[in-house]
Amino acid sequence: MKILDSIHCCDNLPWLAQLDSGSVHLAYIDPPFNTGKTQTLRRLKTTADDQGDRIGFGGRKYRTDLVGSSSYEDHFDDFLGFLMPRIDEIWRVLRADGSLFVHLDAREVHYVKVALDQRFGRSRFINEIIWSYDFGGRPKDRWPNKHDTILWYAKDPAHYTFNYDEIDRIPYMAPGLVGAEKAERGKTPTDVWWNTIVPTNGAERTGYPTQKPLSILNRIVRVHSMPGDTVLDCFAGSGTTGEAAACNGRRFLLCDISAEACQVAAARLADVRPALVGFEAVQGAVAAGVPLPLPF
Repeated sequence: MKILDSIHCCDNLPWLAQLDSGSVHLAYIDPPFNTGKTQTLRRLKTTADDQGDRIGFGGRKYRTDLVGSSSYEDHFDDFLGFLMPRIDEIWRVLRADGSLFVHLDAREVHYVKVALDQRFGRSRFINEIIWSYDFGGRPKDRWPNKHDTILWYAKDPAHYTFNYDEIDRIPYMAPGLVGAEKAERGKTPTDVWWNTIVPTNGAERTGYPTQKPLSILNRIVRVHSMPGDTVLDCFAGSGTTGEAAACNGRRFLLCDISAEACQVAAARLADVRPALVGFEAVQGAVAAGVPLPLPF
């Protein structure tokens, strides 16, 4: 059984077990990366102040105040033991023509790729997508880590959704070599996606750690599902997958064990899907400190 356009605050493994087999068209997950660290994002407010602690453009001084922070523990002794039972359940609930996208970084993606090939067969692996970005620090003792990997598996490698005409086009790197018509139209991306992270001060920013860009999820949702299809994300975080689904005419099912994540996602999605199931329950339960899981 499933309630569409809903957010569920609970452990995703027993929650997934309650979903009907073959009921989901597209699944995207961005699980913890097993960094061995506490993932934290601090939200600061900057105010002009002659006695401030920071110096900006033109020598002006500013005071920074901590508005809030979000964090979660990202450490697993047995990452595959945690992740694979959940992927097994996701695979079960996928339709025969459904697709699974698994978003990871270099720490675990190679182990997960081998495990997925062994579990589902190498023929069901369609693409390794590299999301490349250019932001943040640059260490001087190694090449800076500036990419994530998204693995795409199709339930049936001979029959899956791929809406070529829905692919957003990007500029040619050498437009003068292809002619004016092609340059104006742009080209389709390859399996390397150049896309900035969520801007620090942008309107898209929710303040949740490890938030992924809406443009990445928009591309996946538009190309790999049809209007009216159901999109699943059981590591929902700030709700980016839900927003991409809602804004592109799809239905969504979101789950996250973090009450803070569910609250952020509910507030975000209420703007794009006002009749969101569970929004008031999430907000009220989090405010009241009600223990999880929440049965809605």
